Amino acid sequence: MSVKEILQSLVDDGMVDTERIGTSNYFWAFPSKALHTRKRKLETLEIQLAEATQKEESLQKCVDEAKIGRQDTEERSKLAKELATLRQEREQLCTELEKYKECDPDVIEEIRQSNKVAKDAVNRWTDNIFAVKSWAKKKFGFEQSKIDKTFGIPEDFDYID
Repeated sequence: MSVKEILQSLVDDGMVDTERIGTSNYFWAFPSKALHTRKRKLETLEIQLAEATQKEESLQKCVDEAKIGRQDTEERSKLAKELATLRQEREQLCTELEKYKECDPDVIEEIRQSNKVAKDAVNRWTDNIFAVKSWAKKKFGFEQSKIDKTFGIPEDFDYID
């Protein structure tokens, strides 16, 4: 049983080839196959290395080109400080704008629309409750006050205008 397992692991690793012929399994390994496999692997790795080296050189060239004109000068440092202060001021203005967002006419109109939808939904459910109360009253002969008390419906329950 262990020979079978070892052969299977060698087949899985690609070190031994196998073929089923009729009812028999044949295993073989050629020394030249391993050599050719290593050579192909070496060639692909060399190609990948050349591509990576070429890419590194092109990226380094791009970095060098980007550095041109970016030397630290007094004017550049002054503009960088000004940019930082303007960004900070922009952040402060954005936070202040967030405070007043609830007074925005678009937001107010959106709230009004959502209130209208909610009001329609409440009235629809109120109508459904009245329909169920009416059905229960007709079907079972319950009094309206008993239905209200049983289901926890308040006495002032009515449509919203």
